[in-house]
Amino acid sequence: MAFVTFLIPCFVIGTDIAFSCQNTDDFVGASSPGDIVIGGLFAVHSEMLRPEEHPIKPVIQNCAGFEIQIFLQTLAMIHAIETINNSTLLSGVTLGYEIYDTCAEVTKAMASALRFLSKFNSSEDVVEFRCNYSDYIPRIKAVVGASYSEVSMAVSRLLALQLIPQVSPASSAEILSDKIRFPSFFRTIPSDFHQTRAMAHLICESGWNWIGVIATDDDNGRFALESFGVQAMANNVCIAFKEMLPAYLSDNTFHTKVDRAIEKIVKETRVNVIVVFMRQFHVLKLFKKAIERNVNKIWIASDNWAAAVKISTIPNIRQLGTIVGFGFKSGDISTFQDFLTKLHEKPTDNNKFLHEYITLLSVCAHLEYHDFQMCIANQSQDDLLQNVENNHQIWRDDFLNTNIEPGFIRNTILAVYAIAHAIKGQCKDRNCKDPSAFTPWELLEELKKVTVIDNGKEIKFDPNGDMSTSYDVLLWKEIDGHVEITTMAEYDPEKRDFIFEDEEKKKEFLDLKKVQSTCSQHCRPGQMKKVTESPHTCCYECVHCPENHYSNQTDMDYCYRCNNKTYWAPINSTTCYRKTIHFLAWTDWFAIFLLLLSAFGVVLILLISVIFTKNLNTPVVKASGGLTVCYIILFSHFLIFLSTVFFIDEPTEFKCKTRQALFGISFALCISCILIKSLKILLAFSFDPKLQNFLKCMYKPVPTVVTCTGIQVIICTFWLIFKTPFVKQNFSIPKAIILECNEGSIVAFGIMLGYIAALAFVCFIFAFKGRKLPENYNEAKFITFGMLIYFIAWIVFIPVYATTFGKYLPAVEIIVVLISNYGILCCTFLPKCYIIIYKQETNTKSAFLKMIYTYSSKSAGSVAVSQISLDSKSSSSRATVSDSCKSEKNSVNGNCHFQVPGQRLIKGKVLPKNTARTMARKRLSSI
Repeated sequence: MAFVTFLIPCFVIGTDIAFSCQNTDDFVGASSPGDIVIGGLFAVHSEMLRPEEHPIKPVIQNCAGFEIQIFLQTLAMIHAIETINNSTLLSGVTLGYEIYDTCAEVTKAMASALRFLSKFNSSEDVVEFRCNYSDYIPRIKAVVGASYSEVSMAVSRLLALQLIPQVSPASSAEILSDKIRFPSFFRTIPSDFHQTRAMAHLICESGWNWIGVIATDDDNGRFALESFGVQAMANNVCIAFKEMLPAYLSDNTFHTKVDRAIEKIVKETRVNVIVVFMRQFHVLKLFKKAIERNVNKIWIASDNWAAAVKISTIPNIRQLGTIVGFGFKSGDISTFQDFLTKLHEKPTDNNKFLHEYITLLSVCAHLEYHDFQMCIANQSQDDLLQNVENNHQIWRDDFLNTNIEPGFIRNTILAVYAIAHAIKGQCKDRNCKDPSAFTPWELLEELKKVTVIDNGKEIKFDPNGDMSTSYDVLLWKEIDGHVEITTMAEYDPEKRDFIFEDEEKKKEFLDLKKVQSTCSQHCRPGQMKKVTESPHTCCYECVHCPENHYSNQTDMDYCYRCNNKTYWAPINSTTCYRKTIHFLAWTDWFAIFLLLLSAFGVVLILLISVIFTKNLNTPVVKASGGLTVCYIILFSHFLIFLSTVFFIDEPTEFKCKTRQALFGISFALCISCILIKSLKILLAFSFDPKLQNFLKCMYKPVPTVVTCTGIQVIICTFWLIFKTPFVKQNFSIPKAIILECNEGSIVAFGIMLGYIAALAFVCFIFAFKGRKLPENYNEAKFITFGMLIYFIAWIVFIPVYATTFGKYLPAVEIIVVLISNYGILCCTFLPKCYIIIYKQETNTKSAFLKMIYTYSSKSAGSVAVSQISLDSKSSSSRATVSDSCKSEKNSVNGNCHFQVPGQRLIKGKVLPKNTARTMARKRLSSI
């Protein structure tokens, strides 16, 4: 097989001091031999020193900024490996390690990764180039690290060439879950997707929607910012500003950009919440500047620095405000703490990190706690080389324990154990003391199936290579004059919710809501947002919900419409109210008044019936058509009054169908009977033979009444069958539902009323013709007046009914019915009752005979005057009269005679005037 060999030189050139690199082994930070070697990549230093001379040569420089927290992670890896070697987990197979310092630089991390790829047992650290690495045995079998996502991305691409498993305890960038680009990458933490969603959830739950974000300008910061932006938008949170700081402290613009970020924070007075995605040394610089400017905000910490003790111990850190962060779930690390107590007993020959730490203790021993910590962080390796010989070794037991970040320690130990369990799976039927027993890609496949027990709970990698563990929500609290990092809650990524241990912790969480961080004031319930010209949706005006809309939460984007017509809401409402159902109830004062009028009408009918019954044989009663006709008319009036009852109280299907049909048929019956009376009276007193013959043909009482009423019955029957009235809910009034009867068909309703009007009009015509009858017989005059009342009432009713709405709409029709019914009833019967009660002397046969005789005599005299006038006319006039005498009806035996009122033509003779009395008796008997 053809391959190309690469040699890996040591790029760091220096003097014969502890930190110089004479060969490639000097490049290793800590190491220990073993049957199977695991690599480690940790940013033990925060930056790499830059050369001042030019041109810049390809030399990797020493580093500065010793990071205690990450140094502790290297110790956690060493402790986990030693614990496994002292256990029966691998059955005699020992693990070794090679841990390298990346100095938070991709370049240096890549140099370390190249050594990981070098061939096993190659004295010159040769990396072979092959087309197929399936049987290639590299120097290490797996890698733990790196500390930062940007470094992990670069290293993972290189390790993927040989599919060497990489398990990171700290790199959380969401993009690393992509198994196409990073097939061999795993991590013992959740991705930033869950962290940013938890942050957005916290911000949303606290009522904040106008925040600032500060991130480092590297892959980790940009990916975190992008992920958070998506989650913030999903939770209606707006980012007022974004500030990106250089990823490297050695960048000349770093301090300028920090100042600009602080200035932005100070200027944006409405922004009181700042989310920070940065490394610890970046946050340290930012906070020191913020303390100088007296900035007081709520700071949301990412997992990189949420539990950073060196930041929480900054002098005057309390002035910055409240710090809430998301840290990785901690576990039981008591065995690691015991390991630290014995750390000073361990040799430093193969652990340059430990040797450097002990040297730093000696250099900074004279300082107080925070200054001591800053001294360690600010010393470069070059500075230590100048001071190491002049200082005695000093050990401080408390310093390491104080700076432990439990989440990172736990995750580092989990990473080592996950690899160990995968190795155990490969070593079931192999001799793993032979390093070539299995290849890294085989270990990778085993790692995908690994399950690790942590605090009694099974944890394994998901298909994306992540461990879906929960987060600790950390709150920095001032206790006894100094800031302590306490656990406020737990965030469960699966449930997407916060879990509180007790009510006191929950109260701490709720206290965060007291701080306002919004672009606009919160819209109260009953209001909604109205977007302004601002590009941010969080900047808006609050407007009241319109009528029939409501909002029951703060900051609602829109108001809900009351879900159906039976509910309503006033302007600025927080809920919908059930509409009040209105109808003309029995208890309504107006309904009571109308019912009293109807009841009075019924009483009046009864009184009239009694009066007429007692005076059955009197001329007045006989002149009214007799008791039978009167009873039918009175009964129809009673039914009309009764129909008004169906217009009152809650409408039902029965009431809606009954009221109009009962009224229509009853009124038609009433008018039909009155029409017969009008015909009879006109027939009795008509002296025109032609009219008399016509009236005789028309005057058929029973068939006429049955026919006229039957037509109305047919109309109502068709109406009820094809377009029946029904109960309708009227929503025209905002706060109420009007229960009313829909007539089903306005046309049918109009035909019914029109038919009654037609009958009334015919009745009016006949009655009008008999308006000049004798006083005691002048019923036609009162019928005419009653019909006029009916017409006026119903003519007024049409526009009033059409323009009226509400529960009193039925009352309009009741009033019209009562007016027309009272008008006809009173005009028909009250004059006769008056004669019967108060003018009894005129209610005799002789009195009626005399009155008719007088009326006939006057009529005869009037005709006689007309006769004299005719005799005095010229012969031409006589000729005209003679011609008229040729008519068959005006001639008797060829003789011409005039018929004078009060006279009759009997057997061709003209009766004398004094026979009018005889004719009066006959007319009296006829009516």
